[in-house]
Amino acid sequence: MKEKYFTYSIKTQTKAAPLAVFRLFFGLMMFISIIRFWANGWIEKLYLQPKFHFSYFGFEWVKPLGNYTYLLFLVCGISALFVAIGYKYRLAIITFFLSFTYIELMDKTTYLNHYYFISLLSFLLIFLPANVFFSVDAYQKKKQFSYVPKWTIDSVKILLGIVYFYAGLAKVNSDWLFRAMPLKIWLPSEYDLPFIGETIMQQDWFFYAMSWAGMLYDLAIPFLLLYKKTRLFAFCMVVFFHIFTRVLFPIGMFPFIMIVSTLVFFDARLHEKIINFIRKYILKTKTVVQDFKEYHFPKAKRKGILLFIGTFLLLQILIPWRYLLYPGELFWTEEGYRFSWRVMLMEKAGSSNFKIVNLKTGSSFMVDNTDFLTSFQEKQMSFQPDFILEYAHYLGDHFTKQGHENVGVFVESYVALNGRMSTKYINSKVDLYQQKQSFKHKKWVLPFTSEIKIKGI
Repeated sequence: MKEKYFTYSIKTQTKAAPLAVFRLFFGLMMFISIIRFWANGWIEKLYLQPKFHFSYFGFEWVKPLGNYTYLLFLVCGISALFVAIGYKYRLAIITFFLSFTYIELMDKTTYLNHYYFISLLSFLLIFLPANVFFSVDAYQKKKQFSYVPKWTIDSVKILLGIVYFYAGLAKVNSDWLFRAMPLKIWLPSEYDLPFIGETIMQQDWFFYAMSWAGMLYDLAIPFLLLYKKTRLFAFCMVVFFHIFTRVLFPIGMFPFIMIVSTLVFFDARLHEKIINFIRKYILKTKTVVQDFKEYHFPKAKRKGILLFIGTFLLLQILIPWRYLLYPGELFWTEEGYRFSWRVMLMEKAGSSNFKIVNLKTGSSFMVDNTDFLTSFQEKQMSFQPDFILEYAHYLGDHFTKQGHENVGVFVESYVALNGRMSTKYINSKVDLYQQKQSFKHKKWVLPFTSEIKIKGI
Protein backbone atom coordinates (compact mmCIF):
# COMPACT_ATOMS: atom_id res chain seq x y z
CA MET A 1 0.00 0.00 0.00
CA LYS A 2 2.82 2.37 0.88
CA GLU A 3 4.62 1.59 -2.38
CA LYS A 4 1.48 2.38 -4.36
CA TYR A 5 1.06 5.73 -2.57
CA PHE A 6 4.69 6.69 -3.22
CA THR A 7 4.40 5.79 -6.91
CA TYR A 8 1.22 7.88 -7.16
CA SER A 9 2.71 10.82 -5.28
CA ILE A 10 5.65 11.30 -7.64
CA LYS A 11 3.37 11.02 -10.65
CA THR A 12 0.85 13.55 -9.33
CA GLN A 13 0.38 16.43 -11.73
CA THR A 14 -0.32 20.07 -10.93
CA LYS A 15 -0.78 23.19 -13.03
CA ALA A 16 2.40 24.48 -14.66
CA ALA A 17 1.63 28.18 -14.20
CA PRO A 18 3.51 28.59 -10.86
CA LEU A 19 6.69 27.12 -12.37
CA ALA A 20 6.38 29.33 -15.45
CA VAL A 21 5.88 32.49 -13.38
CA PHE A 22 8.78 31.51 -11.13
CA ARG A 23 11.02 31.07 -14.18
CA LEU A 24 9.91 34.45 -15.55
CA PHE A 25 10.49 36.42 -12.35
CA PHE A 26 13.73 34.61 -11.51
CA GLY A 27 15.17 35.39 -14.95
CA LEU A 28 14.08 39.03 -14.81
CA MET A 29 15.52 39.52 -11.32
CA MET A 30 18.84 38.05 -12.44
CA PHE A 31 18.87 40.20 -15.58
CA ILE A 32 18.25 43.36 -13.52
CA SER A 33 20.92 42.28 -11.01
CA ILE A 34 23.54 41.94 -13.75
CA ILE A 35 22.64 45.36 -15.19
CA ARG A 36 22.82 46.90 -11.70
CA PHE A 37 26.20 45.28 -11.02
CA TRP A 38 27.58 46.59 -14.30
CA ALA A 39 26.06 50.09 -13.94
CA ASN A 40 27.55 50.54 -10.46
CA GLY A 41 31.04 49.93 -11.80
CA TRP A 42 31.52 46.86 -9.61
CA ILE A 43 33.01 44.73 -12.40
CA GLU A 44 35.94 47.13 -12.60
CA LYS A 45 36.16 47.73 -8.85
CA LEU A 46 35.86 44.15 -7.63
CA TYR A 47 37.39 42.09 -10.43
CA LEU A 48 39.68 44.21 -12.60
CA GLN A 49 41.33 46.68 -10.23
CA PRO A 50 42.61 44.22 -7.57
CA LYS A 51 46.10 42.81 -8.13
CA PHE A 52 45.24 39.64 -6.24
CA HIS A 53 42.04 37.63 -5.93
CA PHE A 54 41.10 35.30 -3.08
CA SER A 55 40.13 31.86 -4.33
CA TYR A 56 37.94 29.06 -3.02
CA PHE A 57 39.90 25.95 -2.12
CA GLY A 58 39.88 23.64 -5.15
CA PHE A 59 38.84 26.46 -7.49
CA GLU A 60 42.11 28.39 -7.64
CA TRP A 61 41.93 28.17 -11.44
CA VAL A 62 38.83 30.37 -11.53
CA LYS A 63 40.08 33.93 -12.08
CA PRO A 64 38.77 37.15 -13.65
CA LEU A 65 39.28 37.22 -17.41
CA GLY A 66 40.68 40.72 -17.75
CA ASN A 67 38.51 42.89 -19.99
CA TYR A 68 36.75 39.70 -21.13
CA THR A 69 35.12 39.71 -17.69
CA TYR A 70 32.66 42.19 -19.19
CA LEU A 71 31.84 39.61 -21.86
CA LEU A 72 31.24 37.03 -19.11
CA PHE A 73 28.72 39.35 -17.45
CA LEU A 74 27.12 40.05 -20.83
CA VAL A 75 26.66 36.32 -21.45
CA CYS A 76 25.25 35.90 -17.93
CA GLY A 77 22.78 38.77 -18.41
CA ILE A 78 21.58 37.62 -21.83
CA SER A 79 21.13 34.05 -20.63
CA ALA A 80 19.11 35.35 -17.65
CA LEU A 81 16.81 37.21 -20.06
CA PHE A 82 16.45 34.08 -22.19
CA VAL A 83 15.55 32.10 -19.06
CA ALA A 84 12.89 34.67 -18.21
CA ILE A 85 11.17 34.45 -21.60
CA GLY A 86 11.77 30.73 -21.91
CA TYR A 87 13.83 30.90 -25.11
CA LYS A 88 16.25 28.02 -25.72
CA TYR A 89 15.58 27.43 -22.05
CA ARG A 90 17.77 24.42 -21.34
CA LEU A 91 20.81 26.01 -22.98
CA ALA A 92 20.02 29.36 -21.35
CA ILE A 93 19.70 28.07 -17.79
CA ILE A 94 22.85 25.95 -18.10
CA THR A 95 24.73 28.98 -19.47
CA PHE A 96 23.38 31.18 -16.69
CA PHE A 97 24.34 28.67 -13.99
CA LEU A 98 27.87 28.25 -15.32
CA SER A 99 28.52 31.95 -15.95
CA PHE A 100 26.99 33.15 -12.68
CA THR A 101 28.79 30.50 -10.64
CA TYR A 102 32.07 31.34 -12.38
CA ILE A 103 31.52 34.99 -11.42
CA GLU A 104 30.78 33.94 -7.84
CA LEU A 105 33.97 31.88 -7.66
CA MET A 106 36.29 34.54 -9.13
CA ASP A 107 36.93 36.20 -5.77
CA LYS A 108 35.95 34.83 -2.37
CA THR A 109 35.93 38.40 -1.05
CA THR A 110 32.49 38.94 -2.62
CA TYR A 111 30.87 35.86 -1.04
CA LEU A 112 27.23 36.36 -0.10
CA ASN A 113 24.66 33.77 0.92
CA HIS A 114 22.27 34.94 -1.76
CA TYR A 115 24.86 34.42 -4.51
CA TYR A 116 25.16 30.84 -3.33
CA PHE A 117 21.37 30.56 -3.26
CA ILE A 118 21.14 31.77 -6.86
CA SER A 119 23.71 29.20 -7.99
CA LEU A 120 21.80 26.41 -6.25
CA LEU A 121 18.45 27.55 -7.61
CA SER A 122 19.70 27.92 -11.18
CA PHE A 123 21.30 24.46 -10.93
CA LEU A 124 17.97 22.99 -9.78
CA LEU A 125 16.11 24.74 -12.62
CA ILE A 126 18.29 22.94 -15.17
CA PHE A 127 16.36 19.74 -14.39
CA LEU A 128 12.86 21.24 -14.20
CA PRO A 129 10.46 21.66 -17.16
CA ALA A 130 10.04 25.39 -16.54
CA ASN A 131 9.65 26.16 -20.25
CA VAL A 132 6.78 23.84 -21.16
CA PHE A 133 4.19 26.54 -20.43
CA PHE A 134 4.05 30.26 -21.26
CA SER A 135 7.42 30.43 -22.96
CA VAL A 136 8.94 31.30 -26.33
CA ASP A 137 9.95 27.66 -26.66
CA ALA A 138 6.32 26.55 -26.30
CA TYR A 139 5.19 29.21 -28.77
CA GLN A 140 7.76 28.21 -31.37
CA LYS A 141 6.95 24.52 -31.03
CA LYS A 142 3.22 25.33 -31.17
CA LYS A 143 2.61 23.14 -28.16
CA GLN A 144 2.55 23.55 -24.43
CA PHE A 145 1.86 21.47 -21.33
CA SER A 146 -0.42 23.07 -18.77
CA TYR A 147 0.39 20.42 -16.14
CA VAL A 148 3.75 19.29 -14.76
CA PRO A 149 4.75 16.76 -12.08
CA LYS A 150 3.93 18.27 -8.70
CA TRP A 151 7.36 17.44 -7.29
CA THR A 152 9.01 19.86 -9.75
CA ILE A 153 7.36 22.82 -8.02
CA ASP A 154 7.69 21.24 -4.58
CA SER A 155 11.47 20.94 -5.03
CA VAL A 156 11.68 24.74 -5.39
CA LYS A 157 9.55 25.14 -2.26
CA ILE A 158 11.81 22.75 -0.34
CA LEU A 159 14.94 24.69 -1.32
CA LEU A 160 13.34 27.97 -0.27
CA GLY A 161 12.17 26.36 2.97
CA ILE A 162 15.70 25.15 3.74
CA VAL A 163 17.10 28.65 3.26
CA TYR A 164 14.56 30.25 5.61
CA PHE A 165 14.49 27.53 8.26
CA TYR A 166 18.26 27.18 8.49
CA ALA A 167 18.64 30.96 8.66
CA GLY A 168 16.32 30.79 11.68
CA LEU A 169 18.19 27.89 13.29
CA ALA A 170 21.46 29.80 12.89
CA LYS A 171 19.98 32.63 14.97
CA VAL A 172 19.39 30.29 17.90
CA ASN A 173 22.56 31.31 19.72
CA SER A 174 23.24 33.35 22.83
CA ASP A 175 24.87 36.25 20.99
CA TRP A 176 21.81 36.80 18.80
CA LEU A 177 19.08 36.15 21.37
CA PHE A 178 20.57 37.22 24.71
CA ARG A 179 23.07 39.90 23.69
CA ALA A 180 21.13 41.19 20.64
CA MET A 181 24.38 41.06 18.71
CA PRO A 182 25.20 42.26 16.14
CA LEU A 183 21.97 44.28 15.76
CA LYS A 184 22.88 46.29 18.86
CA ILE A 185 25.92 47.52 16.93
CA TRP A 186 24.27 48.03 13.54
CA LEU A 187 20.85 49.54 14.24
CA PRO A 188 21.89 52.70 16.14
CA SER A 189 23.84 53.82 13.05
CA GLU A 190 20.51 54.17 11.20
CA TYR A 191 19.69 57.34 13.15
CA ASP A 192 18.77 59.22 9.97
CA LEU A 193 15.86 56.87 9.20
CA PRO A 194 12.63 58.94 9.17
CA PHE A 195 10.35 58.71 12.25
CA ILE A 196 12.12 55.80 13.97
CA GLY A 197 15.83 56.46 13.43
CA GLU A 198 16.31 58.69 16.45
CA THR A 199 13.66 57.05 18.62
CA ILE A 200 13.05 53.32 18.80
CA MET A 201 16.14 52.50 16.70
CA GLN A 202 18.19 53.69 19.66
CA GLN A 203 16.29 51.67 22.26
CA ASP A 204 17.77 48.56 23.86
CA TRP A 205 14.45 46.71 23.86
CA PHE A 206 14.15 47.21 20.10
CA PHE A 207 17.44 45.42 19.44
CA TYR A 208 16.20 42.37 21.35
CA ALA A 209 12.76 42.53 19.75
CA MET A 210 14.31 42.57 16.27
CA SER A 211 16.63 39.68 17.13
CA TRP A 212 13.86 37.44 18.47
CA ALA A 213 11.41 38.45 15.72
CA GLY A 214 14.00 37.68 13.04
CA MET A 215 14.66 34.24 14.48
CA LEU A 216 10.95 33.39 14.83
CA TYR A 217 10.17 34.74 11.38
CA ASP A 218 12.81 32.61 9.65
CA LEU A 219 11.81 29.45 11.50
CA ALA A 220 8.08 29.87 10.94
CA ILE A 221 7.75 31.38 7.48
CA PRO A 222 8.20 28.17 5.40
CA PHE A 223 5.36 26.46 7.30
CA LEU A 224 3.10 29.53 7.22
CA LEU A 225 3.59 29.72 3.45
CA LEU A 226 2.76 26.04 3.02
CA TYR A 227 -0.51 26.30 4.98
CA LYS A 228 -3.23 27.82 2.80
CA LYS A 229 -5.04 29.66 5.62
CA THR A 230 -1.89 31.51 6.71
CA ARG A 231 -0.31 31.94 3.28
CA LEU A 232 -1.47 35.49 2.56
CA PHE A 233 -0.49 36.64 6.05
CA ALA A 234 2.89 34.94 5.62
CA PHE A 235 3.46 36.65 2.28
CA CYS A 236 2.66 40.04 3.81
CA MET A 237 5.27 39.23 6.47
CA VAL A 238 7.76 38.31 3.75
CA VAL A 239 7.19 41.63 1.97
CA PHE A 240 7.45 43.68 5.17
CA PHE A 241 10.50 41.83 6.47
CA HIS A 242 12.49 42.05 3.25
CA ILE A 243 11.57 45.66 2.49
CA PHE A 244 12.47 46.69 6.05
CA THR A 245 15.81 44.87 5.95
CA ARG A 246 16.52 46.42 2.54
CA VAL A 247 15.97 49.88 4.07
CA LEU A 248 18.27 49.07 6.98
CA PHE A 249 21.07 47.22 5.22
CA PRO A 250 22.73 47.41 1.77
CA ILE A 251 21.82 43.90 0.61
CA GLY A 252 21.08 44.65 -3.02
CA MET A 253 18.46 42.69 -4.97
CA PHE A 254 18.19 39.82 -2.51
CA PRO A 255 15.00 41.04 -0.73
CA PHE A 256 13.18 41.40 -4.05
CA ILE A 257 14.41 38.00 -5.25
CA MET A 258 13.03 36.37 -2.10
CA ILE A 259 9.71 38.25 -2.34
CA VAL A 260 8.99 37.10 -5.90
CA SER A 261 10.32 33.61 -5.17
CA THR A 262 7.79 33.04 -2.37
CA LEU A 263 4.98 33.51 -4.88
CA VAL A 264 5.62 29.89 -5.88
CA PHE A 265 3.82 28.82 -2.68
CA PHE A 266 0.53 30.31 -3.91
CA ASP A 267 -2.25 28.48 -5.71
CA ALA A 268 -2.00 28.25 -9.50
CA ARG A 269 -4.96 30.61 -9.91
CA LEU A 270 -2.81 33.59 -8.88
CA HIS A 271 -0.10 32.66 -11.37
CA GLU A 272 -2.66 32.21 -14.14
CA LYS A 273 -3.94 35.73 -13.40
CA ILE A 274 -0.37 37.04 -13.66
CA ILE A 275 0.11 35.26 -16.98
CA ASN A 276 -3.22 36.49 -18.33
CA PHE A 277 -2.34 40.05 -17.30
CA ILE A 278 1.00 39.82 -19.12
CA ARG A 279 -0.67 38.38 -22.21
CA LYS A 280 -3.36 41.05 -22.29
CA TYR A 281 -1.54 44.23 -21.30
CA ILE A 282 2.14 43.61 -22.08
CA LEU A 283 2.28 41.08 -24.91
CA LYS A 284 -1.14 42.12 -26.20
CA THR A 285 -1.66 38.79 -27.87
CA LYS A 286 -4.34 36.15 -27.88
CA THR A 287 -2.21 33.54 -29.63
CA VAL A 288 -3.10 30.08 -28.39
CA VAL A 289 -0.83 27.07 -28.83
CA GLN A 290 -1.97 23.48 -28.69
CA ASP A 291 -2.22 22.21 -25.14
CA PHE A 292 -0.99 18.65 -24.56
CA LYS A 293 -2.08 18.81 -20.92
CA GLU A 294 0.33 16.70 -18.85
CA TYR A 295 4.09 16.82 -19.14
CA HIS A 296 5.95 13.63 -18.21
CA PHE A 297 9.67 13.08 -18.06
CA PRO A 298 10.93 10.34 -20.38
CA LYS A 299 10.75 7.02 -18.52
CA ALA A 300 14.45 6.37 -19.05
CA LYS A 301 15.35 9.64 -17.28
CA ARG A 302 12.58 9.94 -14.67
CA LYS A 303 14.06 7.82 -11.89
CA GLY A 304 17.55 9.21 -12.44
CA ILE A 305 16.37 12.83 -12.26
CA LEU A 306 14.30 12.14 -9.14
CA LEU A 307 17.23 10.43 -7.44
CA PHE A 308 19.59 13.22 -8.44
CA ILE A 309 17.33 16.04 -7.22
CA GLY A 310 16.54 14.12 -4.02
CA THR A 311 20.28 13.75 -3.36
CA PHE A 312 20.83 17.41 -4.19
CA LEU A 313 18.20 18.54 -1.66
CA LEU A 314 19.50 16.11 0.97
CA LEU A 315 22.96 17.64 0.58
CA GLN A 316 21.51 21.11 1.20
CA ILE A 317 20.07 19.77 4.46
CA LEU A 318 23.36 18.17 5.53
CA ILE A 319 26.01 20.69 4.41
CA PRO A 320 25.19 23.34 7.07
CA TRP A 321 25.97 20.77 9.79
CA ARG A 322 29.55 20.16 8.63
CA TYR A 323 30.80 22.63 11.24
CA LEU A 324 30.30 19.86 13.81
CA LEU A 325 33.34 18.14 12.31
CA TYR A 326 35.57 20.95 13.60
CA PRO A 327 36.59 21.86 17.17
CA GLY A 328 36.36 25.39 18.51
CA GLU A 329 33.84 28.21 18.18
CA LEU A 330 32.32 28.42 14.70
CA PHE A 331 31.98 32.21 14.69
CA TRP A 332 35.67 32.49 15.57
CA THR A 333 37.30 29.91 13.30
CA GLU A 334 34.60 30.11 10.56
CA GLU A 335 35.32 26.48 9.66
CA GLY A 336 32.05 25.34 8.11
CA TYR A 337 30.52 28.83 8.28
CA ARG A 338 29.91 29.55 4.61
CA PHE A 339 27.30 27.83 2.44
CA SER A 340 25.04 27.26 5.43
CA TRP A 341 22.56 30.18 5.51
CA ARG A 342 24.18 31.98 8.44
CA VAL A 343 22.96 35.40 7.43
CA MET A 344 24.22 38.58 9.10
CA LEU A 345 25.05 36.88 12.40
CA MET A 346 28.37 38.54 13.13
CA GLU A 347 30.07 41.89 13.42
CA LYS A 348 33.68 40.89 13.09
CA ALA A 349 36.57 43.29 12.65
CA GLY A 350 40.27 42.61 12.58
CA SER A 351 43.77 43.86 11.99
CA SER A 352 46.36 41.58 10.38
CA ASN A 353 49.92 42.78 9.81
CA PHE A 354 52.33 40.49 7.99
CA LYS A 355 56.06 40.12 8.51
CA ILE A 356 58.42 38.58 5.97
CA VAL A 357 61.34 36.86 7.70
CA ASN A 358 64.58 35.38 6.40
CA LEU A 359 64.51 32.15 8.41
CA LYS A 360 68.31 31.79 8.35
CA THR A 361 69.46 35.32 9.18
CA GLY A 362 66.42 36.46 11.15
CA SER A 363 66.18 39.72 9.18
CA SER A 364 62.62 40.85 8.53
CA PHE A 365 60.39 43.60 7.22
CA MET A 366 56.70 44.44 7.47
CA VAL A 367 54.27 44.28 4.55
CA ASP A 368 52.06 47.17 3.57
CA ASN A 369 48.80 45.38 2.70
CA THR A 370 47.66 48.31 0.55
CA ASP A 371 50.43 47.42 -1.92
CA PHE A 372 48.57 44.22 -2.76
CA LEU A 373 44.95 44.45 -1.60
CA THR A 374 42.06 46.84 -2.00
CA SER A 375 40.56 48.25 1.19
CA PHE A 376 37.58 45.88 0.85
CA GLN A 377 39.85 42.86 0.38
CA GLU A 378 42.00 43.84 3.35
CA LYS A 379 38.94 44.21 5.54
CA GLN A 380 37.65 40.76 4.61
CA MET A 381 41.08 39.16 4.91
CA SER A 382 41.78 40.57 8.37
CA PHE A 383 39.39 38.27 10.27
CA GLN A 384 38.99 35.12 8.14
CA PRO A 385 41.61 32.38 8.61
CA ASP A 386 41.47 30.92 5.10
CA PHE A 387 41.91 34.41 3.64
CA ILE A 388 44.88 35.05 5.94
CA LEU A 389 46.53 31.77 4.92
CA GLU A 390 45.99 32.29 1.20
CA TYR A 391 47.34 35.83 1.39
CA ALA A 392 50.37 34.60 3.36
CA HIS A 393 51.14 32.12 0.57
CA TYR A 394 50.73 34.85 -2.03
CA LEU A 395 53.18 37.09 -0.13
CA GLY A 396 55.63 34.22 0.28
CA ASP A 397 55.54 33.44 -3.45
CA HIS A 398 55.77 37.12 -4.37
CA PHE A 399 58.84 37.89 -2.29
CA THR A 400 60.53 34.60 -3.22
CA LYS A 401 60.17 35.54 -6.90
CA GLN A 402 61.69 38.94 -6.08
CA GLY A 403 64.86 37.19 -4.91
CA HIS A 404 64.35 36.99 -1.16
CA GLU A 405 65.75 33.79 0.33
CA ASN A 406 64.52 31.44 3.07
CA VAL A 407 61.18 33.24 3.20
CA GLY A 408 58.89 32.81 6.18
CA VAL A 409 55.56 34.62 6.58
CA PHE A 410 54.23 35.52 10.01
CA VAL A 411 51.23 37.59 11.07
CA GLU A 412 50.19 39.69 14.04
CA SER A 413 46.42 39.41 13.96
CA TYR A 414 43.79 40.73 16.36
CA VAL A 415 40.04 40.28 15.97
CA ALA A 416 36.93 41.57 17.76
CA LEU A 417 33.70 39.55 17.55
CA ASN A 418 30.21 40.91 18.24
CA GLY A 419 31.22 43.75 20.53
CA ARG A 420 33.87 41.86 22.51
CA MET A 421 37.34 43.26 23.11
CA SER A 422 39.86 42.66 20.36
CA THR A 423 42.04 39.63 21.12
CA LYS A 424 44.93 37.89 19.44
CA TYR A 425 43.67 35.71 16.60
CA ILE A 426 46.56 33.89 14.93
CA ASN A 427 49.60 32.25 16.52
CA SER A 428 52.29 34.75 15.54
CA LYS A 429 55.05 32.12 15.95
CA VAL A 430 53.65 29.91 13.16
CA ASP A 431 55.16 30.31 9.70
CA LEU A 432 52.00 30.46 7.61
CA TYR A 433 54.01 29.94 4.41
CA GLN A 434 54.61 26.38 5.57
CA GLN A 435 50.95 25.70 6.39
CA LYS A 436 49.01 23.92 3.66
CA GLN A 437 45.58 25.01 2.54
CA SER A 438 43.04 22.25 3.16
CA PHE A 439 39.70 21.47 4.77
CA LYS A 440 41.48 20.34 7.92
CA HIS A 441 41.19 22.20 11.22
CA LYS A 442 43.51 25.20 11.38
CA LYS A 443 45.43 24.69 14.61
CA TRP A 444 47.24 28.01 14.26
CA VAL A 445 44.01 29.91 14.97
CA LEU A 446 44.12 30.73 18.68
CA PRO A 447 41.22 29.49 20.86
CA PHE A 448 38.19 31.70 21.45
CA THR A 449 38.47 33.13 24.96
CA SER A 450 34.75 33.85 25.43
CA GLU A 451 31.71 31.62 24.90
CA ILE A 452 28.66 31.56 22.64
CA LYS A 453 26.04 29.25 24.08
CA ILE A 454 23.21 27.37 22.39
CA LYS A 455 23.50 26.47 18.73
CA GLY A 456 20.68 25.71 16.32
CA ILE A 457 23.16 24.99 13.55
